[in-house]
Amino acid sequence: MFTYIGRRLLQMIPVLLGVSIIIFVVISLAPGDYVDGKAGSNMTEAKKIELRESMGLDKPVPQRYISWLTKSFSGDFGYSLKFQQPVIKVIDTYVWNSFILAISAFIASIIIAVPIGIVSATKQYSFVDGFFTVIALIGISLPAFFLALMLIKVLAFDLPIFPVGGMTKTGSSTVGIKHFFDVIYHMLLPFIVLTVVQVGSLMRYTRTSMLEVIRQDYIRTARAKGLKESVVIYKHALRNALIPIVTILGLSLPGLFGGAMITETIFAWPGIGKVAFDCLNARDYPFLMAFNMLMAMLTLAGSLIADISYALVDPRIRLK
Repeated sequence: MFTYIGRRLLQMIPVLLGVSIIIFVVISLAPGDYVDGKAGSNMTEAKKIELRESMGLDKPVPQRYISWLTKSFSGDFGYSLKFQQPVIKVIDTYVWNSFILAISAFIASIIIAVPIGIVSATKQYSFVDGFFTVIALIGISLPAFFLALMLIKVLAFDLPIFPVGGMTKTGSSTVGIKHFFDVIYHMLLPFIVLTVVQVGSLMRYTRTSMLEVIRQDYIRTARAKGLKESVVIYKHALRNALIPIVTILGLSLPGLFGGAMITETIFAWPGIGKVAFDCLNARDYPFLMAFNMLMAMLTLAGSLIADISYALVDPRIRLK
């Protein structure tokens, strides 16, 4: 197992290097830069040239990439032009707000979707299966921004039950348990949006995986031996059905730290997704470069975690 993990970690190095080159080149090819976005027409060309020289934006792309890569080895991913802070500090400030929201919706979607998917599979073509299939298709088809705007209209304006956005009440200085409940109160609407969006697809994956497993010969053998249906489903079938679900859950890791850009922007949730959107508009390329590299590393880490989890879920799989 440790040999396998070590080999996979070594394989990640050239992959990350290639990803960094692609991301840096794509960002460099984007029209305009931070100076153009911030200055507009109120700054002379001479002043723009001076600013680009001070920020190192006038250097050739290969030279800028080598400089960025060299500094990144020591943990220096540059200086955020929009926030006027080191990029690492900006990410550390906002990424945990996204993680709180994303992990809550992630856990809730698993708790809701997996049991429903199992029930739908065991009662295929029944009224229960048809009902949950319709609900799942609605959840998959419903755009996050539309659901968010509808919730705001109904639950924040028509029925002013929840706040429109933000993470805490404006001007609030509460601490301790009061601050905790204030955050939970403001988090409920974006939490509902993210949970609904995730539940539909995860429910369908669980149902499909269970249907494939319960048709196998060893499941029929278990039933023929007189085992209880609950034992057959939850002990023998579910464990093997979890393999494709584990893949999906492992690849969900970037989303836990990457934030939900649309949802966070609509609800003004101060997460890393909203910050990335603001930095994109401001052409804050140092932040965008670091943010995309973080997503690439989390994607590779999620893939590795999923592969390792296979051995834990299915005893037939051994990592060598």
